Amino acid sequence: MQFLVIARDGTDADALSRRLATRDAHLANVKKYKEAGNIIVGGALLSAEGTMNGSALIADFPDRAALDAYLNSDPYTLNGVWQTFDVTEMKLPPV
Repeated sequence: MQFLVIARDGTDADALSRRLATRDAHLANVKKYKEAGNIIVGGALLSAEGTMNGSALIADFPDRAALDAYLNSDPYTLNGVWQTFDVTEMKLPPV
């Protein structure tokens, strides 16, 4: 199953600092899941000022439970960067 995920960072004064401190561990985790075929594409969401304040990704997992397990184990979640998720099931065209 394919999913579109919008993950929003916290809005407190330390949110960006947490993101930057955790970024290397998060990217290493993403790389592992991308190599396994679970992460199709993703990137940071930006504020009007160009500051990272969330993430968007398209993912492919067997079911919603597997996606949730990934999201809940990601360093951004474990370290309080991602605060909320908007998840929508989707289907990419075969092009």
